[in-house]
Amino acid sequence: MEYELDQGAGSGLRLGMILLSTDETVEYEARMVLAGRDVNLMHARIPARADVTPEDLASMTPEMTRTAALLPRDLRALAYACTSGATIIGSQEVARLVNLAHPGVPVTNPLSAVIDALHALGVKRAAMVTPYVEAVSGPMAECLRVAGIEVLHSVSYGQKEDWTVARITEASTRRAMLAAGRVPGVEAVFASCTNLRTFGVIDAVEAELGLPVVTSNQALLWDMLRRAGAEARGWGPGRLFTI
Repeated sequence: MEYELDQGAGSGLRLGMILLSTDETVEYEARMVLAGRDVNLMHARIPARADVTPEDLASMTPEMTRTAALLPRDLRALAYACTSGATIIGSQEVARLVNLAHPGVPVTNPLSAVIDALHALGVKRAAMVTPYVEAVSGPMAECLRVAGIEVLHSVSYGQKEDWTVARITEASTRRAMLAAGRVPGVEAVFASCTNLRTFGVIDAVEAELGLPVVTSNQALLWDMLRRAGAEARGWGPGRLFTI
């Protein structure tokens, strides 16, 4: 029997994502953006420890290339979906390790995506909401500072266990965003962590504060799509998906 070939599911817009074995949220929020669209997002899970500490996050480094190699070839963009992991390992090192398995493929992560998103929105002074302990939140704020974004105020739940982070309610995160965003001089609110649910409250918080809200999963998906050459305006929540 004869057959024909095409570009496969997603009509050639093939994206790869390296997820933490402990993450329960980023896939759920990604479906909100990609549902009904001709995009093929494929996942591989990297072994991750239950606690979010610098030592535990660094343990993913030797697994990065092996996990990336589990994803199919011919990807248009590839993401490592961990904000805190990218902070500790370093965005350049993440890209280097991923490109060992997928040479030439654009690589992003939530930290670099958030920085690009804040720059695209013209933000120089932000408030930060995180679930992390200070040993993770502090280096993240420093990464933003080096990138030209001053963190004027930070709100943290002080939580290091990923299972708990995935169960923090969106109502709790909304309250934290509003508290952080009302500090004088703040130009945007950044809510960090791919395991922290935010998509249900981004638009409401932006409307109440009159400021843009950028979250790890929102920025990651926005950056993946733009690196893949997709026109994603209007696909996701928040002002970010209007530019």
